[in-house]
Amino acid sequence: MLNFYTYNKHIVRRIFVSDQKFWLYWCPICILIMASRPTSWTLAKMDLFMPNWIVGCDVGGTFTDFCAKEISTGRSVVHKRPSTPVDPSQAILSGLRELTDLHGIAPADISRFAHGTTVATNALLQRKGARVAVVTTHGFRDLLEIGRQTRPLIYDLQADAPPALANRSLRFEIAERIGPQGQVITALTDAAIQDLVEEVRTVDGIEAIAVCLIFSYLNPAHEDRVAAALRTAFPGIFVTVSSEVQPEFREYERFSTTLINAFLQPEVTRYMDRLQAEVRTVAPAADFGIFQSSGGLMKVERAAQLPVRTALSGPAAGAVGASGAGALSGLGDIITLDIGGTSTDVCLIRDGKTALASTRDISGFRIRLPMVDIHTVGAGGGSIAQIGNDGLMKVGPESAGAVPGPACYGRGGTAPTVSDANVLLGRLPRELAGGGMTIDRERAVESIRPLAEQLGVSLERAALGIIGIVTANMTRAIRVVSIEKGYDPRRFALMPFGGAGGLHAADVAQALGMTRIIIPRAPGILCAEGLILADLQEDFVASYRAEISADLSAVQAELDALGARATEWFVTEAEGATDREMILSFDMRYLGQNYELSVEVWTGASAPVCPDASLLRETFLAEYSRSYGHADPDAPIEMVNIRLRATARLVQAENSNTPAEPDTAPFQQVDVWFSEQGAESTPMYHRAGLPAGTVITGPAIITQLDSTTVVPPGAKILVDAALNMIMELANA
Repeated sequence: MLNFYTYNKHIVRRIFVSDQKFWLYWCPICILIMASRPTSWTLAKMDLFMPNWIVGCDVGGTFTDFCAKEISTGRSVVHKRPSTPVDPSQAILSGLRELTDLHGIAPADISRFAHGTTVATNALLQRKGARVAVVTTHGFRDLLEIGRQTRPLIYDLQADAPPALANRSLRFEIAERIGPQGQVITALTDAAIQDLVEEVRTVDGIEAIAVCLIFSYLNPAHEDRVAAALRTAFPGIFVTVSSEVQPEFREYERFSTTLINAFLQPEVTRYMDRLQAEVRTVAPAADFGIFQSSGGLMKVERAAQLPVRTALSGPAAGAVGASGAGALSGLGDIITLDIGGTSTDVCLIRDGKTALASTRDISGFRIRLPMVDIHTVGAGGGSIAQIGNDGLMKVGPESAGAVPGPACYGRGGTAPTVSDANVLLGRLPRELAGGGMTIDRERAVESIRPLAEQLGVSLERAALGIIGIVTANMTRAIRVVSIEKGYDPRRFALMPFGGAGGLHAADVAQALGMTRIIIPRAPGILCAEGLILADLQEDFVASYRAEISADLSAVQAELDALGARATEWFVTEAEGATDREMILSFDMRYLGQNYELSVEVWTGASAPVCPDASLLRETFLAEYSRSYGHADPDAPIEMVNIRLRATARLVQAENSNTPAEPDTAPFQQVDVWFSEQGAESTPMYHRAGLPAGTVITGPAIITQLDSTTVVPPGAKILVDAALNMIMELANA
């Protein structure tokens, strides 16, 4: 009976959805299947008659990755295909069709499609966005260029911040003024609005307008009137309003974030609309979610309205995937190491929660929004090694990219790269991507030879030098998210992922004194897997400055307003979610300080409740002491922002760890250089054949479809029950 159910559920689902009431009561097949599972009709209904697959799609510079899970069984499948940078949707649609065909997934069975996108990031990096105008309060036209008056490189007189995304001729002033308590100082007249409209009308080619008025986060009335007039006068132009994008104090950050959103909105909206329509042709029943930089999903319509929230979409998904993979192995304190072809992204996860930052610079542009705290350095498999004018070798940030790529790829590249060094040292197998790419060792050797001759060292020593330098670059990145934030990396496990993560994890961990490394089941697909695990999420904020004292009744009124907005969001955007949660945090600081710490103070499913003053003070002092090593228990403390995060947990798939046929014998013996002491004979293993409980002592090389893991001498690998590999290092 169960076999009948398993093999015929797709046929029965189609019968059922044609006329549910008729077939439910009269079709013998439906009755038979219901009888086979009499104690779980609810589950049977979900499994048989509802879409049953979740698909995550992460677009990278080289590959577009897919991960799909069946909700009822936990069955997981993955797929990779080359990206199409000119139009990312081409690779997404082609890959989605290939995924369904290769693994026998009925397109109508896909219930959720979660997408991590680089469209906003690439548009910002390449400055290929809209021709955008800015409307601001009289006297603040040049604020975007004045900024914070900080130099990117303090000793480089030529380096400067990038020019504003809106030329000065496209920045318009309007006579109005809101004061620091939200009071009207200069009234906004209809005549002033009409003059603004006529002034904007004289400029051709404007695609978007950013409305950024002073103190609008306290009183948005003037911004609302200006925006309404512009939308009426220019119905084909996108209008972005700062009090909707980022209603917080600090005018430069608010203006910059709003301008970036306007700059991105036309291109991202067109992409989102086109992609959603095309995905519907493949998966007509799928809910479409876009991943945010803050670590959660939002509806595609919201992403089109606030594209700035997707600026770190892909890397943030990797952090969520890492948190989920660590949880399966009982590890909550993790530092991620996501190594791709051009860059390395690192993030700290504490107690299973990714660290968040409220302000980030991307390509020199300031964004003030909650984002997963990811630090990026130009160090990856394609990073080029060269001798500088000082006679010293450096590695990166220049990269060979995917085309022509490292010399060992045989696609025309000749510059020595990190990948070429790994090939020369014997750390990479001859075939990558499941045989889809063959490594050319001779080309790798020839690319490094000029470098070795110039330095007067052996080929192997030059290659080890390249690895040492790129390791130092990655180590510095981890120090930024750990030691500089008050965390000891030795108390965390290192989780490498991305195509090159496992190659360098042991070197990076040893440099930091870390002793444990956890390698997830599919390191190269972890970002796509993170998309599957993501919840719906929305962030609400209110600027409210008050000293922490005994009476916080006014704060509770602000919380009630935020709670009402969150409740409305649950009703309108989170229908069908299994669990709801609200997380309350305050941005607090000592009175007189310029910057603040965000401190989580309450979690619950009902209306948020403000803790008493003593608890707020105690929580702030603990966080301040952890961050800076000291705290003054008697100094006055103030809050400046109230933040409420609403999350709605979506239906998730069961975990299934069915391994392939066990094959624990090495398939090859190779000579690998781990140090200048010489090469060591090293066995290579196929990871797919390593069942739970397998123990391997280094040296060893473990290969799989999407990644390669280097196990140095003295280290030990254990495959745990979740099929993650746990590496314990010796003498770390």
